Amino acid sequence: MCELLGMNANVPTDIRFSFKGLVCRGGKTGPHADGWGIAFYDEKGCRTFHDPKPSAHSEIALFLQDHSIKSRMVVSHIRRANRGRVALENTHPFSRELWGRQWTFAHNGLLRGIKKFPLKFYQPIGTTDSEWAFCWMLDQIRSKWKDTPPPLQLARVIAKLSARLRKLGIFNLLMSDGRCLYCFCSTDLAWITRKAPFGSATLIDEDVTVDFSKETEPRDVVSIVATRPLTSNENWNVLKHGELAAFKNGKLTYSIPTD
Repeated sequence: MCELLGMNANVPTDIRFSFKGLVCRGGKTGPHADGWGIAFYDEKGCRTFHDPKPSAHSEIALFLQDHSIKSRMVVSHIRRANRGRVALENTHPFSRELWGRQWTFAHNGLLRGIKKFPLKFYQPIGTTDSEWAFCWMLDQIRSKWKDTPPPLQLARVIAKLSARLRKLGIFNLLMSDGRCLYCFCSTDLAWITRKAPFGSATLIDEDVTVDFSKETEPRDVVSIVATRPLTSNENWNVLKHGELAAFKNGKLTYSIPTD
């Protein structure tokens, strides 16, 4: 199975600390060695990096750990292949345009029979069940609205579509248009919000500690979402199975149960 990492903040924020913890699980402390990817939003633009090599041994991942790219929205993924060969086109996160914005999608799980779901406007480039699910979701959303709907209506539809996909197997999701981070939990997804007064945090997978009080401003609010908690000395919240959580400006905005 794969692992996910997302970040949403109210100001451009450095994700290198959390990313370092995730990268270790891609072939060093974990078996997710079949590629990785990360997307950094910058207003309506999006910088993306992908590599089919294990993240723990990737020169691109090492570069990103050494060079700060601050963003208010980040979606990242390390892959353990179960559908589709190890290849660049099969690395998450996947991206498509909708309503003039770039949507990004990363999935952890296995969806049996997803390729029986018909596609219309969006088509996959690779061979994963994940990318097929992304194309299907965007098709459904695109057919429902011609332009961006109110945020709560959109969150409810994403929750409904995610619940339907969950019936095919395991569907843990991170999805964003750069404005809101949508997170759906099928089996495993945890989150934490860091805000003043800031303290220190220590990674589980690497002997690294950061004192956030020295790295942040009092008004900063940052939420991190991951498949499993990344730090050993913080209290993470665990999403319920069948729950959609949506984060905006660093805070949990909506929590929508589907069970």
